[in-house]
Amino acid sequence: MLLVYTPRLTNRIGYTLNVLLGTILRIPYQITTDTQLLRQSAEYKLVYGNERVDDYPFIQSSHFLLETRISKQELGHFMFHGIHALFPTSATSDIPFDPLASAFFMLSRYEEYLPFQPDQHGRFPATLSAAYEYGFLQSCVVDHWAIAILDLLKQYYPDFQTVARKYNIQTTIDIDAAYCYKHKGMLLTCAGLLKDVFINHQSQLAIRRLKVLIHQEPDPFDTFQYILDTCKSQPRNHIIFFALVSDYDTYDKPIHYTNTSFRKLLRNLYDYAKIGIHPSYPALENANRINIETERLSEITHRNIIRNRFHYLRFRLPQSYQHLIDFNIQHDYSMGYADQPGFRSGTCTPYPYFDLTINQEQPLTIHPFAAMDATFVHNLHYTADQSYDVYQKLIHETQSVNGTLCCLWHNQNLCEEGLWKGWRNIFETVSQSSN
Repeated sequence: MLLVYTPRLTNRIGYTLNVLLGTILRIPYQITTDTQLLRQSAEYKLVYGNERVDDYPFIQSSHFLLETRISKQELGHFMFHGIHALFPTSATSDIPFDPLASAFFMLSRYEEYLPFQPDQHGRFPATLSAAYEYGFLQSCVVDHWAIAILDLLKQYYPDFQTVARKYNIQTTIDIDAAYCYKHKGMLLTCAGLLKDVFINHQSQLAIRRLKVLIHQEPDPFDTFQYILDTCKSQPRNHIIFFALVSDYDTYDKPIHYTNTSFRKLLRNLYDYAKIGIHPSYPALENANRINIETERLSEITHRNIIRNRFHYLRFRLPQSYQHLIDFNIQHDYSMGYADQPGFRSGTCTPYPYFDLTINQEQPLTIHPFAAMDATFVHNLHYTADQSYDVYQKLIHETQSVNGTLCCLWHNQNLCEEGLWKGWRNIFETVSQSSN
């Protein structure tokens, strides 16, 4: 047991200790504000505050976690033993920066509560983040800061033991369009044929469309069995599909949720994986869409839906997460960027959501993802080989902290055609990676 002393316990301090010590390091701990109890205890000890107490391990605190307001922070970025650090402190501290303040800044997504210029879809862009500015977007800095605390404890207590965690993989698939040609309905099918022939002047596409419709060729977007077969060889690979069951509009073009084949597909996938809701593009402005679409998916699968990822990754803090809580969603997988690969909240570890506006931890678990396939092709215009190199770096980084590598894929992008040639190799490399 570790006894942590802090002269003043705030919600921010308690939350951050819970994530760093409890969730990442898996250290049993207690918190006290009583120096007498600290001195009398026979437990391992850690001091977090303004001043050192006796000769116990000491991390000097900044003022950040004592605040309740939301205001622009001076981060003071620098490098410490090869890791990026924020909120520098004095030389009297055993660690020359405040790892709790640094972690809280990243985990809470503090900078996203401040005014910013959103991108064309109303999102917080990676390029505005401190992680991008200081070059640590592809580093699990929060996990490294937790390990720095563990290293400190082991310096003082060589026999200090923890329960080591293992590297895991989280394969998440967004089903924006379950099929390319099948189950589109007569109107959309005819419109597609006419577009192939008279607008795009690609009669071979029209021929292929017809062959798929008469079952002479497989639908190119129907990669679901391939996904399941690829992932089943890795026992620590957990699969979640996020289904778009919205109405058809400019940004949402799913198979209609009443389609019998689509409904059967979703029920079949639930036999091998988890299913979550993929709220439509307008859900950012109209939160009731989340509730309507979640109820649709629940009716299809005959199960309560507790997992979410926003379509186009359109969400804003704290409003979007509060809506999820209101609609009994317990897990969100939207914490990543559309424009850059990397760790948006600085970690590869699932962690509880903290709402800065009410200064409290909330009943929602955030599952950050490291990369989205479409980012490399549509935003960065990378080749498959260039993308492969980035995924390899993300694998190694996550393995270095024994974390969970969560990546976002789309079933249609595993078709191994056009811009997506070579991407099955990337998918297989990530999905079957292990320590």
